[in-house]
Amino acid sequence: MLKPGPAKKVCVYVSEDQQYHGNSLYAAILDYLFYRGVAGATVIRGIAGFGADHHLHTSRILRLTENLPVKIEFTEDAQKVEELLPKLYDMVGSGLVDVQDTTIVKPAGPTKTGTRPSGPSLKLEGKAKMMRIFVGESDRWKDKPLYRALVEGFRANDIAGVTVYRGILGYGANRRVRKGAPLGLSQDLPIMLSAVDTEEKLRKFIPVLDDMVTKGLVVLSDVDIIKYTPDYTRAERRKEER
Repeated sequence: MLKPGPAKKVCVYVSEDQQYHGNSLYAAILDYLFYRGVAGATVIRGIAGFGADHHLHTSRILRLTENLPVKIEFTEDAQKVEELLPKLYDMVGSGLVDVQDTTIVKPAGPTKTGTRPSGPSLKLEGKAKMMRIFVGESDRWKDKPLYRALVEGFRANDIAGVTVYRGILGYGANRRVRKGAPLGLSQDLPIMLSAVDTEEKLRKFIPVLDDMVTKGLVVLSDVDIIKYTPDYTRAERRKEER
């Protein structure tokens, strides 16, 4: 949580049509900031502008395709900004990142609903860790299914990959049996998420889990990587060029 005193304001300028792993770049940046615990961020859509290429972007009447400038702005303490900048530099590509000294006069308080809790490295060899998270299908976080929010959190924190499994029967610490009903009407089946990456990266994600998973089980296991996927960034680039 932000406190009164010196801080840093960061402004990231990108184009509306820039992509990051198949999603809008500005949305990917917002996800990254959100799941890294940034106190707050705002996306502002411009109506005209130009960048280093001196190509004018504007929203003129009757124009069918627009590529307008977008600004993502947030304020955080200097230490956290230093931690975030390397990844932001990698994400923005040809965009602009502007960091300014500022002062927090009055930090925003929590809302009534409560407070929050380059491409991913897919090439792994040798020893690693597997993280498994067990939750219920009906569990929610920030008005969305918890398992979906966890997948977004893993991706925003550069975890190499995650798979969601839906169980057909199970129970947890409350001893209540979760099972599918006839015709698949049940919405409270057991859910398991499985992610594999280095121990360092997975342990850095644990503070995020502490806030998101209030009831459930999280375990870490040793694994050996014997096969790994192709370079994700290169594959995405080839796909976009087609």
